[in-house]
Amino acid sequence: MRSLQFGSLVLVAALVSGCAGSGPTLSDITKTAESVLGSSQGGALSTADITAGLKEALTKGSNAVVGQLGQENGFSSDPTIRIPLPKTLVTARNFASKVGLEGSFDDLEMRLNRAAELATPKAKSLFVGAIRDMSVQDAKGILQGPDNAATQYFEQKTGSSIKTAMRPLVDDALAQVGAVQTFNRLLKQYQAIPLAPKVDADLSGHVVDKGSEGIFHYLAEEEKAIRTNPLERTSDLLRRVFSAQ
Repeated sequence: MRSLQFGSLVLVAALVSGCAGSGPTLSDITKTAESVLGSSQGGALSTADITAGLKEALTKGSNAVVGQLGQENGFSSDPTIRIPLPKTLVTARNFASKVGLEGSFDDLEMRLNRAAELATPKAKSLFVGAIRDMSVQDAKGILQGPDNAATQYFEQKTGSSIKTAMRPLVDDALAQVGAVQTFNRLLKQYQAIPLAPKVDADLSGHVVDKGSEGIFHYLAEEEKAIRTNPLERTSDLLRRVFSAQ
């Protein structure tokens, strides 16, 4: 049973860390594990095993999500998380299609996805601090929760602050991929159409909201896979830690 409990907490650390690539909080997480479970004495796994398992699981979770989303087509070619135009621009696109301007809107939509793909790797450090704030009581609740309990916890606890911190990264990414220039040019063309409906769109806010939704979606998928699929335990250490799952 102790192996099962420690394995569960390792999972919590791996998935709720989200995109944390480096693990400066590993010793803190180990202490949390020991606090929740009572004592490290008498267990099949040593503290060194647990720490190493945490480090490996954190690396695996980080690589899985950031590697998947933080590359070209990570968002744009995934129908589950592809970022659509904001609703006001969808309305504008439908109107502009009457004069053959819909292609410009499609180009803008692609650039919004490119911005999310560019910003995702830069945002991974934002998830690291959340682990330090997880209390013993929080950990107990996660251990007893559903397959996505860790992801839900961190989305609820850190979602707003992460979005705030992501915004300047997305601002830079939108400029870098040409979305700002494209939008300004498109808006000028659109406003020249007689009786065109008013357009009011926050591109950065939209990409932050939809991009973070995509990240949390795949964190939940990764969490479920590690909990339920032995094939996701890709080393001897992970197999030992999660063997009783």
